[in-house]
Amino acid sequence: MSDHERSSGSGRLLMGVAWAMLLLGLWLWGRQVTDIRQGISAPTTGDMAAVGRPPEVELPPPASPLGDALPQRVDIPELGVQAPVVARGLDGQGAIDPPPFDQAGVVGWYAAGAAPGAKGAALLVGHVDTETRPAVFYKLSALKPGETIRVIRADGKVAEFTVDDVQVLNRTGFDAQQAYGQRESGRAELRLITCGGTFDRTSRSYTANVIVSAYLTGTGL
Repeated sequence: MSDHERSSGSGRLLMGVAWAMLLLGLWLWGRQVTDIRQGISAPTTGDMAAVGRPPEVELPPPASPLGDALPQRVDIPELGVQAPVVARGLDGQGAIDPPPFDQAGVVGWYAAGAAPGAKGAALLVGHVDTETRPAVFYKLSALKPGETIRVIRADGKVAEFTVDDVQVLNRTGFDAQQAYGQRESGRAELRLITCGGTFDRTSRSYTANVIVSAYLTGTGL
């Protein structure tokens, strides 16, 4: 690794910690906190438009929440994603500790929050890119309402979620309740989160977050 690469990596790490600390200050309710660390690549595909929920999309009714179980893998068929999931907690500075950049194909689950499939809003975070290549959630903003996300759990069940909303939220005036708060009481919900917008080389951070919201609609084995 060159001195430039070491410097870039250190800057990116510091920005990620700073952002995580901001989120901790904004949103500690429900034990659901996240950290999105910054990549340094060009804007990612589809990040500029929040697609929301087109009125013609008819979504299925929610399924009853499951019990707690550790998530093991997340599958997103429309994006060709099959990624292992690892539990993450807070680091020594009080920020969420996401998968390291040398594990860019791994998804982090905030283990102090809800388990995917259980009641509440479970948080899965992933990198959009590294310094050299796309990462696991590079195409996340291309998801559309009505598409499917599957989480394979340690109890042998597959929690099947239906996407109901995709947003790209600017970090200026960021509303953590809007991004991560539970949409409907009693449901099992899921948030997939990564960086979005454009990369600001001055602040060495992306200008937005991509937030995919989904809710449990089925259970497979």
